[in-house]
Parts: sequence; C-alpha cells; structure tokens
Amino acid sequence: MILQRPSDARGRSGHDSRQTFSFGGHYDAAWMGFGPLRVLNERHIAPGAALDVQRRANMEILAYVVDGALAHHDGVGGDSVVGAGELQWLSAGHGVQHAQANASADTPAHVLEIWIQPSRLNHEPAAARRGAVPDDVRGWVLLASGDGRDDSLAIRQDIGLSQARLARGEEVHHPLDPSRLYWLHLVRGEATVNGAMTLQAGDALGLRDESGVLALQGGSDKPALALLFDLPR
Repeated sequence: MILQRPSDARGRSGHDSRQTFSFGGHYDAAWMGFGPLRVLNERHIAPGAALDVQRRANMEILAYVVDGALAHHDGVGGDSVVGAGELQWLSAGHGVQHAQANASADTPAHVLEIWIQPSRLNHEPAAARRGAVPDDVRGWVLLASGDGRDDSLAIRQDIGLSQARLARGEEVHHPLDPSRLYWLHLVRGEATVNGAMTLQAGDALGLRDESGVLALQGGSDKPALALLFDLPR
C-alpha cells in the first residue's frame, strides 16, 4: 500500500510552517503519524527570529537544516549552531528543555523538525550532531540509525534515516522489506518514484506492506533532495 501526502494537503501554522502530521493547533485524525514517526514539520524561520522554549520528554527530536543556520540550545549538549545539511539530535528522555532560533540576522532558515517515538521510555537525555553530506556524494547516505552504523547518529529507535541528492535523470534504489514501514519526503526539486509518480518539493509517500525496490529518479535541472525513513511497525 502506498499513501500519498501532497505538500498542499499538509496542515499550516501561519505562512511559515507546514505539518505533515497532527501537531500543535493542527489536528487531523487521519494523519496522527506513521509508525514511530510522529512529527515532520517544515519551518521557515525569519532572520533573527526565535522559537519558544519547549520542554519535551520521551521523544527523539531531530532538526535537519535545509538552508541557513539554526542556533540550538539544550541542557544536554549545550549551545550549537547547526548549518545547512547538518542533523541535530536531541533525545528528550525523562525530560529536557530546548530552544531554537535562526542563527543569522540576515538569512532565513529552512528547517525540518522530526519527532520519533523512542524504543523505550525515560532514557537519560542525550544530544549529538551529524555533519553535512558533501555535495558530490551520491546514492543514499545514512544520517541516523538505531545502531550508529556507517557514521550515522545512533538514536534510540530501530530506524534508518537516509538522504539522497539527484540530478536530472540520476536514479537511486532502496530495497523494501514488507515487514517495515517507509516514509519518503521530497525536500526540494522534483523526482519520479518507480517511473510512475512524480513528486514536487514537500510531497511525501508512505509505504506499507511493500516489497521489491523503491526507485527514485531526479526530474528537474535543480538537484532533488530526498529523505527516506525506514521504520519499524
């Protein structure tokens, strides 16, 4: 089964935020999450703007910076600036406060906010960051996983979060295990899935009970950027 989640069907919070799943003031009973993936918000943070300080617990919180730079503060890893292409991980565990802001006074920040339910509750909070993948690296690159393999962030859930960049006509493949769930989110550009469905930036697909191979092909002169979540049921 393939579930389609077009960009314009997502929830909205003002003009600067889109919610793939129910979050905050946006509630949609049909879209409460996908397996342990609970939140996938796209935020555009104005220069110099800051988000409210939040207290979270029992959630794996990831921030993927698409463009710009994000200032991140928490009581675990301290202060950091997360640049374009980098991934910040905060395991809220039994509870932690964190704050985020645009690190630039001149340039907007484009950020994906990702929440994943942990495999168990009340861990000690933890934090880490993964550097950006070089622009010339091709194929799927693992950014986060449950075991930290291949230099990925070791988070507290049995997932794989990978990214791929695709020029026009360039293709990447990922095997599908029907016992797993997959969520594909196109961050930018245009891409075709299995030669049949065309995705634009912000569009997403959920795959359940699917086998074979997921084939993704770049479809525009602007390079496509995709994220793929490999999730337990």
